Amino acid sequence: MLWLAFLISLSGILIISRKNLSLGLVSGSLILGLMTLSPARLLDRIIFTITDPSIILLTLAMGIIPMIGGTLKESGQIDNLVENLRISRKYLLATSAALMGLLPMPGGALLSAPILEKAGQDIPGELNAVINNWFRHIFILIYPLAPALIVAAEICDLDVYRAILYILPGAVFAYILGHLFFLRHINGRLTYTGQFSLKALSVPLLIILSAPVLDFILKKALGMGSLATLIGVVTGFTLSIALSRKKLDLKDLTRRMKPWNFALIILGMFLYLHIFQASDTSTVIAELPLPPLMLAIIAGFLLGLLTGRVQLPASIVLPIYLGAQSQITPFIFALIYIAIYFGYIISPVHPCLVVTCEYFHVSIREMIKRMVLPTAIIIAAVIILALLFG
Repeated sequence: MLWLAFLISLSGILIISRKNLSLGLVSGSLILGLMTLSPARLLDRIIFTITDPSIILLTLAMGIIPMIGGTLKESGQIDNLVENLRISRKYLLATSAALMGLLPMPGGALLSAPILEKAGQDIPGELNAVINNWFRHIFILIYPLAPALIVAAEICDLDVYRAILYILPGAVFAYILGHLFFLRHINGRLTYTGQFSLKALSVPLLIILSAPVLDFILKKALGMGSLATLIGVVTGFTLSIALSRKKLDLKDLTRRMKPWNFALIILGMFLYLHIFQASDTSTVIAELPLPPLMLAIIAGFLLGLLTGRVQLPASIVLPIYLGAQSQITPFIFALIYIAIYFGYIISPVHPCLVVTCEYFHVSIREMIKRMVLPTAIIIAAVIILALLFG
């Protein structure tokens, strides 16, 4: 019954989200809850989600982030950035996404999306979307300050930098696959109309990076959580208005950017996550009749896919593996972590994937369809390595 509930809920998300992403997420959440929880427990999870202060703050922040991109486009700052960030177009697209990935924050994919939209005007929206999602996460995979990686390494009593050495080949392989599947088809070069201007490059970079940098500093120094994210994006939005050389019609901009769509997406994703955690699904997945390493890899991938998270699946499958084997090598850790991570990257409830789809007006189904083959190649490689050397 639990497996059936999952399949139906995910199908609901994929089908309904073709019309409205936030409605698809809420509908999938309710389907899962009605099939796996009592009415009282489901109501409790709904109330918990919509009254959680951290979720409310993050929802507000998510509504402001697309406004930053809108003001940057309207003021011409995105034009200045693309005009002066003088690298090959295909690598500009990947670098823009990766730059935001190195300073991870909720909704950070929305900060690189306007750059890709400008530099890839003649590129199909679904290709821009998948580049934004794929290359953003390759660098976070080996980012030593990524909370999920730190927690996962701590569970296994491994040094995070040693773990990264073993994850690194997987990140390189993912970059190569991303180039072959997504960048290889991009031709042409950007045409520059003037001389390079450091000032014209610095101003939009200052605006774009102010939010994730401030978010990172306030979280690390003061432990402010979602409030740090809200402060960061409000600062970035304020700078984007103050540094604009033209008067902005914020009312018209709000109408066009539809920030409420992005805010509601966050509520839908957290509602799904909380209902998933309240059900017994993770237990059912963890009881699959497989050897410990295969169980950790397959269950980890499935949990990453179903939850749109890395830390939660890692906190479930790594202790299960350690309980069976008592210790874990960095090589085995890397295989399990990569499997979890790429389930997360293509998850229909992964925040970056969903908001990127909303920005480029692409269906979740189309986005996942483009990433299925490279992801399948990576997971197949992980399984083969586990069979040969695990």
